[in-house]
Amino acid sequence: MENLLHPLEVFLHPGDYYFADRHTRIGTVLGSCVAMTFWHPQLLVGGMCHYMLPEYSRGYRVGIQAAADGRYADMAVAMLLEEMDAVGAPHKEYQVKLFGGGSMFPGVGNGKAAALGAKNVQAARRLVLQYGFDCVAEHLGDNGHRKVVFEVWSGDVWVRHRQQALLIPESANRSLR
Repeated sequence: MENLLHPLEVFLHPGDYYFADRHTRIGTVLGSCVAMTFWHPQLLVGGMCHYMLPEYSRGYRVGIQAAADGRYADMAVAMLLEEMDAVGAPHKEYQVKLFGGGSMFPGVGNGKAAALGAKNVQAARRLVLQYGFDCVAEHLGDNGHRKVVFEVWSGDVWVRHRQQALLIPESANRSLR
């Protein structure tokens, strides 16, 4: 694997997405947000999005489209789909992994923060079904934050949650819960 000693390192902030080739490692930190990774095992390309909200809900006016905004699940995935379409492989050939949707302050307030994480998780699962992706792993919900690192050359995703490091290999089970 050439160039893996010095891969391109990309860090996603909320609302960011990135699609890359096999020489890239993409990372992010999540609370109630969700990250979705997309990986093509034959082409060794893939991407990640980090969204904050489940869907764009502002009313559209006739003839006016909202600008793409990766803070929303539906728009973040739509932007990554454009990148995948440029590669030319069918969407169903990509493997998807889902992360995040945690409760950052359990037992505090009126539960809206916990509800947001759960809504973000529901949005990710809905989008996987809507586009016919193969979801091969997930690490969702629970309390606290996660650090996620996606190695595009292998499809492996590393997750640190509650001071534990987990490797989620390409051949992982569907759920780690």
